[in-house]
Parts: sequence; C-alpha cells; structure tokens
Amino acid sequence: MRLRALLDSPDAFGSTYAAEADRTDAMWAGRISAATSSGQDRVLLARHREEVCGLVWCKLSTDAPTVANLFQMWVDPASRGMGAGRALLEEAIAWAEGLGARRVCLGVTVAETPAMHLYLACGFRPSGRTEPLREDSRLAVQPMSLAVGSDRIKA
Repeated sequence: MRLRALLDSPDAFGSTYAAEADRTDAMWAGRISAATSSGQDRVLLARHREEVCGLVWCKLSTDAPTVANLFQMWVDPASRGMGAGRALLEEAIAWAEGLGARRVCLGVTVAETPAMHLYLACGFRPSGRTEPLREDSRLAVQPMSLAVGSDRIKA
C-alpha cells in the first residue's frame, strides 16, 4: 500500500518510491509489528469492499505526548470521493483523543488538492512556516494542526 501511494502521488510525500522500494516484506512487517505493539502508533487502513484502498499512520509525539502526528495519508484514486479519506481522518483523530492528545498535526503539500481541501474541511489549519517537501524540491509542505479533546473549539 505504501509503495502504491508513493508511485501514485510522488509529490505528496517526503519519501520516494526509490527510497522505499527495496524494503523486504519482513522489513514492512517489522515496522507494522513495532507500531502495533508500541501503544504510541496506530496504522489505519480503509477498505472498499474487500480491497484495501487507503492508509494513514498515526503516532504520538515522544517529545510532546499531547500531540499526535499523522503521516502517509493516502487513498487510492479509484476510491477517492467515497469518504475513505474522511473516515481515516476521523478514526485517527478519535484514536489520538482516546490517548489524551490535545492536538493532531500533519503536513500537506501546498497545492489546490483534494488532500488540502479535506484537511481544511475537517478543521485543520496552517500552523507554521512551509518547508521544502524534500531536499532539492521546489514543492513546499504546509504544517497543519487541529485542536482536539478539551482544546477543540465548540461550534
């Protein structure tokens, strides 16, 4: 799933397909196992019928335990517009709140994209200066955050 995401949306991630393609199945399984057992990470997958169609990696910050970070958010193009991205975000936010997080953070490539629109629609707001997507890239990433738990602004 991660490699599919990197191939489909190379401008959305700090890593590249070339950097991750040589990882063995055992390495991927080890990463998932470590996340599952850590209590600080959560890997969420979305399904459409029987096919996995999206993912997001959630991680509590080791430096600031009331902050959860979201990484690797992606939905397969054939499943976009069906609510998988919103469902992944809602589940990630609920997981973070359940562990006492007060802020959920992510980075998104600065562009008029469905990802940017989804994050804004879900209440994320810019929360810092843009940074290069990766070394030698002209693309920029906008840090965004959402207050959760008791810090969430009640409408």
